[in-house]
Amino acid sequence: MININLNDLTLDNIGQLPVPAKLGLIGFMSLIFIGLGYWLFIKSTFEDLDSLTVQEMTLRAEFETKQHQASNLDAYRNQMHIMEERFGNMLKQLPTENEMPGLLEDISRTGIASGLTFELFAPLPEVHHDFYIELPIKIEVVGDYQQFAVFLSRVAQMSRIVTIHDFVVEGDSQDKQKANPGEQLSMKMTAKIYRYGTK
Repeated sequence: MININLNDLTLDNIGQLPVPAKLGLIGFMSLIFIGLGYWLFIKSTFEDLDSLTVQEMTLRAEFETKQHQASNLDAYRNQMHIMEERFGNMLKQLPTENEMPGLLEDISRTGIASGLTFELFAPLPEVHHDFYIELPIKIEVVGDYQQFAVFLSRVAQMSRIVTIHDFVVEGDSQDKQKANPGEQLSMKMTAKIYRYGTK
């Protein structure tokens, strides 16, 4: 067995080491080179691979969502067309600002044609909502039940949207003072008409 002092070992006499020491040194150096190679070249590749795997999953999910939307595109277009048509029809029922005075006259004429006597017909300030403007009208009329029914029925059949709110029917105070009170009643209500518009 050859005894070698490690202090005397240099690169010039490294070949004089015993075979097991040479193999150990080669193994140790190999591990250092493999570790450096992994650290310098391979590790970043694995990190890139992980990043690309996550990106692939995200893109795959995005693709599947878009593919599903694309397969239903015709149905969405048909649905959109139907909604636009309905919205257009609803807008036609809302008068423009220029048509509002005519609509007020139509409501008044409808009441008179129904046999009612107007005691109050007072438009109130407009109320602005998201995409429409509401015009409330305080109305007080005198008539009988049948005349009220005819008036409300005719208002409901108007081509424009008119809604009736807060109506109260009570005996007419002037009718009570007569010697032979009839069936005259007083009806108070708020009618609301709407037009398209924004704030």
